[in-house]
Amino acid sequence: MERVRSRVIVHGEVQGVFFRDTCRRTALEYGVAGWVRNLPDGTVEAAFEGPAEAVAHLITWTHQGPPTATVTRVEVHEEPLEALATFEIIG
Repeated sequence: MERVRSRVIVHGEVQGVFFRDTCRRTALEYGVAGWVRNLPDGTVEAAFEGPAEAVAHLITWTHQGPPTATVTRVEVHEEPLEALATFEIIG
């Protein structure tokens, strides 16, 4: 099973709408490790690491986010694996 890592930057109304918590719960549901955090410019940054299909699902999820979010754009960057084992909200 191929493992991959992607980092995303999510733009729009994505802070203060439970984006990070919902992202964490969704990642755990799909067996994806990584982290999610708010950035000072109002975006949300996340790293997803795990089976390629599960990471792809999380990336697709970020284009909508939780019901209270308004996502306008998602940047996706492929990165080398870091062998993460958990998913955390880090900021």
